[in-house]
Amino acid sequence: MSTVMWPDHLLSLAEWDALPEDNSRRYELAEGVLQVSPRPLWNHQRVIARLITRLETQLPAHLVVQPEYELVVFDTFPPTIRIPDLMVVPAALGEDNPPRAYAKDALLVVEIISPGSRRMDRMTKLNEYAEAGIPDYWIVDLDAPVSITAFQLINGDYELNAEVEDVLSVTTPVPLTVNVRDLVP
Repeated sequence: MSTVMWPDHLLSLAEWDALPEDNSRRYELAEGVLQVSPRPLWNHQRVIARLITRLETQLPAHLVVQPEYELVVFDTFPPTIRIPDLMVVPAALGEDNPPRAYAKDALLVVEIISPGSRRMDRMTKLNEYAEAGIPDYWIVDLDAPVSITAFQLINGDYELNAEVEDVLSVTTPVPLTVNVRDLVP
């Protein structure tokens, strides 16, 4: 059995990059602190796949949906890096095959609540994404009744745009409609 040497200090972006790759868990960095959580379960992954399909058919050609991709929320020390379930970014961002996106690139970030992530998604990430200036944030809650809560950034704070259990219809970042019931396996 091998021993993993966990960091005993706040990590810089360079130290984050130097960590060994491990896809068995989800790793994020919150103000330099390494956070480890289990990989999402089956239903969570199916909802990601279904949301990608629904969104991509509605997005204009200059925008794309990117699943589970590094998002640098704050790059100043100590940095914060999240791995949102989905984000909508300009298609041009991918032309250079970058290792990550930055908050300034994200137009919409979507988090699907997992067991153990409710407070993180509804409070911590809500505040981080707002502070970083990400225009739109959706939270998908798979607990019955399944719902999507959509927030829009107004004057530096997220305001509730919609909270639905049937059909989400928003105009930002672009007009999008999602039948919530079609997302659940």
